Amino acid sequence: MHESGEMYLETIFVLNEKSDNVRSIDVCDYMGYSKPSVSRAVGLLKKAGHIVVDGNGYITLTESGKAIAHRMYERHTILTAALGALGVSEQTASKDACKIEHDISDETFDAIKRWYNRNFK
Repeated sequence: MHESGEMYLETIFVLNEKSDNVRSIDVCDYMGYSKPSVSRAVGLLKKAGHIVVDGNGYITLTESGKAIAHRMYERHTILTAALGALGVSEQTASKDACKIEHDISDETFDAIKRWYNRNFK
């Protein structure tokens, strides 16, 4: 999966935490993307089986979509916290975590997660 798809799934996951009813316009507002861009992404995610869109336009993550979204969200939150623990400002830590979360290996992320949980939890 491409980074952009992971970002869309993570966004839907975050919005779903706030409300059970997520539509494309909510994704547009949250991400600051245009309606055509989000519409295209939603179509691709739907075709890949990561989301379902009902007749009213509400988006639901499938099991595969939830797995990817949860993985990205966990990476984002742990990396943001770990960078913050190193003294990076919250805003910079969050922005950098968003870049890193898509490229970091599972092995490296797991090591950072263990280190963070051992030292800061």
